[in-house]
Amino acid sequence: MLKISDFARLGQVSMRTLRYYDEIGLLKPVQVDTLTGYRYYAVEQLTRLHRILDLKEMGFELAQIVQLLDEQVTPEQLRAVLQQRLAEVQQQILIEQERQARIEARLKQLMLDDQQSSYEVVLKRLKPQLVAASRTTAPSVALQLRFARQMLQFLRDSGVRPGEHILLLTLDANGGEGEGSIVEVAIPVEGSSLGNIVERSGGHITIRELPAVTAATLLYRGGPYGLSEVYQSLATWIEAHGYAVAGPYRHLLLQDQDEDEPEGCLTEVQLPVERKEGGTSRLFFHSGRRPAGAESLALSARATSRR
Repeated sequence: MLKISDFARLGQVSMRTLRYYDEIGLLKPVQVDTLTGYRYYAVEQLTRLHRILDLKEMGFELAQIVQLLDEQVTPEQLRAVLQQRLAEVQQQILIEQERQARIEARLKQLMLDDQQSSYEVVLKRLKPQLVAASRTTAPSVALQLRFARQMLQFLRDSGVRPGEHILLLTLDANGGEGEGSIVEVAIPVEGSSLGNIVERSGGHITIRELPAVTAATLLYRGGPYGLSEVYQSLATWIEAHGYAVAGPYRHLLLQDQDEDEPEGCLTEVQLPVERKEGGTSRLFFHSGRRPAGAESLALSARATSRR
């Protein structure tokens, strides 16, 4: 038998750790001196100690290790537990990689302060959202905002519980054949309150889930005709940080003013992005002219007449 000090040295752990393992029933000594309370271990127990340390390094809690070692776990069960742990570690790696990317992006942004505008770009992970959506062309800003508010009111009158904010997507900056951009208004909704809203709208409203995306975002207060600098700030940031555009612009109306005063709107502009793997990203506008998406903060009331 080995004294606790010798066993600790061979197992490369502290005596304090061995005493704790004894207390929780994870690794008990083969003998305890009744007079001194001194613990003694068998050489064969080093195998169990090594298994404990190995499982601990894999990230298992001590309570889990007790179960794995003492409950006669079959090889198939152990394989399943390890596969589950592997999936958890892989997910954590993805989370940490995203956190690393955010830190790197902020460091680059600080280094490029002299080249940045007054807008602060923040990289966000946007969660999936269930939305009620309607799509149309957008000939004028005033009618676009009016349509968005009318759709929101229609949902409320129909018993649908909408979210607090309206989300607008630029689907095609010049797809309206001279009538404006093809845009979509998307309003977050509670699934349990939808009822037959699709049928009530005559098919003009659909229910779908916006996918989760990583987006470069910034806050903007003002009307749609001041969005040129906003889009340019996003374009500069995306290019400088090695991203590419991965979806249509999203405009989240955080604070909506009177429909005749769009300059009072507070909007979070969101542009889905992904890491660039070669080549350049194609943005929705060309430098030097007002972005086509500047006309698309909301939908045209023309769709109302189509119902």
